[in-house]
This record gives sequence, structure tokens and C-alpha cells, in this order.
Amino acid sequence: MDLPRSFSIREGGSRILNPFDEHKLATLGRALRLPAGSRILDLACGKGEMLCTWARDLGYTGLGVDVSSSFIADADTRARELGVESRVGFRHDDAAGFVHDPEADVASCMGASWIGGGPTWRDSVTGTLALLQRSVRPGGLLLLGEPFWKLRPQSEEALAACHAQTLDDFAELPSLLDHFADLDYDLVEVVMADEHSWDRYAASQWLAIRRWLDANPDDELHGELRTELDASPRQHLLHQRSHLGWGVFVLMRR
Repeated sequence: MDLPRSFSIREGGSRILNPFDEHKLATLGRALRLPAGSRILDLACGKGEMLCTWARDLGYTGLGVDVSSSFIADADTRARELGVESRVGFRHDDAAGFVHDPEADVASCMGASWIGGGPTWRDSVTGTLALLQRSVRPGGLLLLGEPFWKLRPQSEEALAACHAQTLDDFAELPSLLDHFADLDYDLVEVVMADEHSWDRYAASQWLAIRRWLDANPDDELHGELRTELDASPRQHLLHQRSHLGWGVFVLMRR
């Protein structure tokens, strides 16, 4: 049970594995307005930067779960670096179907709603929110990091550059907001990525891949990642940057 090795190579230079920078992540933590000691479950937690920095700066506690053994190892290291290993923990496990006991104050899934299953964005969002809801106390918060179409692609090239097979792979923002309401959730806070934070996330992958390619010319993944680096900057700058939005939506069950 693990992610392909290419994921850890691609994310080798990143601590936040989504289109947020450290300022937006800090803004989100403060926006929750929770007391110190509040407990968070973070599904598909990546390298644990959210839990570690919020524990350091805001006194939150929590558990992160991720299917990547290398990400979990990095998260454990980060917790020790920041001196918060007594307040946060990390578990190598499949986030899909994972339920927290005891109930948390916050349950989050930041950019990995595929854990909810289903062929369309509606199915994934519905399944992920249902899973998160099982782990929070009454009145608890759900954090959903989700991409959406800022501008609908008008060409197959643009669609493919956004790693989508059909337009229904991502929601348009009005449809996503309507879906939250249909599922009986109030949207109570939001922090959005912007083009700068998208650039930082995307470009850090290019540099990580290039440095890995230089250091590993004979690796079996060299050809695959060389092809990715050839395409990724153009895809991001010409298409992803203008077509895709991303935000963290803070929700409460009505």
C-alpha cells in the first residue's frame, strides 16, 4: 500500500502538497477560530505541514493519515523539527474509509476527494464529505480542498493540460456551491488559491524533477519524468493557470 515513486520525486521540493503557500495555510488555520487543543483529522495529509504548523502556531492537535510511506516519514520528521511530536501524529494508511475515534473538532481532505470514490466530481465530493462527517463531533467543521473550473476549456489540448478527461471531472464554482447546499451544508469560511500560489506549487515540481533527472540518469523512471518535465511548464502556464481554480471550503452540517 503506497503511492508510485514518481509522486515523492515530483513533490521532493514541497512541504505543502496543494496550491496553497504558507501564508494561505496560516490564514486558513486562524480563520477556523478554534481554541488551543482542538483536534483535527487530516485525511490524505501529505507531508503533514498543515497539522505541524497549526500545532506550533495555534496549539491545535491532530492525526494525519496518508497512503504514501515517504510522505508520512517526512511528516514525522517535520513534527520533530517543529517540536510538536507530542501534539500531532501520523499514520501510514489508506485514507479512503478511515474514520477517527474519538470524534474530532475538524476533519479535512485537502485536494484528494478521490478518496470519496465515484466517476464524477459530484460523486467524489459527496463521498468525501460523508466520510469526513463520520469523524467530527456535532457542530464540527469539515475542510474540503477542491479544484474547480475558473474558465471552461474550449479545446482538447486545454482539457488534457488540466489532467481532465471530460468537463465533468471538475465542477464550475456555482455548481460546487449548489452541491454543498444540496447536501445540507453551510459554507462558513473559504480561502482561495491564486495564480501566485498555483505557480509556486507547480514550478517547485519542475525543479524537483529536473534535479532528480540530473542525479538519476539511469533510473527506470527517467524517461517518464523527462517527458513530464517537457510538457508540464507549458501546460501550467498556458492552460492550468487560467482554467483551474482551487480553494478550501469550510463547511458545517445544517
